[in-house]
Amino acid sequence: MTGRRAVAINIGANTNDPGFRGPVWPDGRFEYVPIPETEPTSQPVPTYGELAAHLEYPIPDKVHETPVHLDPEFPEYPFCERYTYGDPYGIKASPLLDLSAGDHVFFYATLSVVTDGRSGEPDWLPPDWGAFVIGHFQLDSAPRSGAEYTRTVANEGQGTGHAAGGHAVNPFRNNAHHKRQEFDAKVLLLGDPEGSRLYEYVVPFSGQERGTDPGALVTEWSEDSGRGPWWRRPLRFDADGTERLLQARTEPPN
Repeated sequence: MTGRRAVAINIGANTNDPGFRGPVWPDGRFEYVPIPETEPTSQPVPTYGELAAHLEYPIPDKVHETPVHLDPEFPEYPFCERYTYGDPYGIKASPLLDLSAGDHVFFYATLSVVTDGRSGEPDWLPPDWGAFVIGHFQLDSAPRSGAEYTRTVANEGQGTGHAAGGHAVNPFRNNAHHKRQEFDAKVLLLGDPEGSRLYEYVVPFSGQERGTDPGALVTEWSEDSGRGPWWRRPLRFDADGTERLLQARTEPPN
C-alpha cells in the first residue's frame, strides 16, 4: 500500500539489558534476541535458555534462567503467535498512536558484528556494532491505547474476533504486556499477517564507519536529524521514506 507513514522503534537485547546484543553476520543474516522481562508475570513466559534451543547464536549460560520480554511478537519466531507489539513509554507510544491502519512500524535493533569467515570480510558493515532494521508490521488496525485495550478486555473481548464455537479471541493474549501481572502498555499494535514479517536479512540504519554514524536511511529519508543517540529514538518516515524503507528490504546488504 502506498502513501503510508511509518515509525521505526528500537527493540531487542543490548549492552545494558541483558548485557549483550544479538548478532549480525557478514552475509546480512542476524538473530533477534529480546530483552529480559523485568516485571512479575501472571502467565508463564519463555527464558533465554528455552530460546537458546531455537537459536544459532549461543546465549550466555548466566542468563539461561532469566525470563524474556518477548516483544515485539513475530509468528516466525519461537513462542510467538501473531504480529503484536506493546510499549509502556510515552516517548514511543505518542508517535505510534498517531499512525493509522495500513501504516507501517519498522523494528530496528543494535546488533554486534560477528566475523566468523562465513562470507569473507564484511566491508558493508560497521566494525563492531550497528543499528539495523530486522522486521516490520503493516498495521491491521489503528493502534490501540492502553486505556482502550483495558476497556475491551473488561467487556469480554468485544471487537477482538471470534474462534470456532463463538468464543472471543484476544489477539494480544500472547503479548508480553498482556502477560504481566499489571498491564502497563500505553499502546498496542497488531500487524496484518499479509504485510508483516521478521526479516531474513538486515537493513542497515548505521553507516559503514561506526555504529553511531547514521546512514542515508536515517539522514535522508527519516525526519530525524541523525545527531546524538539517534539509534535509541523513534524515527518518523513520511510516505516517500516509508516506500524507500520497504524497497531497501528487497535489496541485498552492501
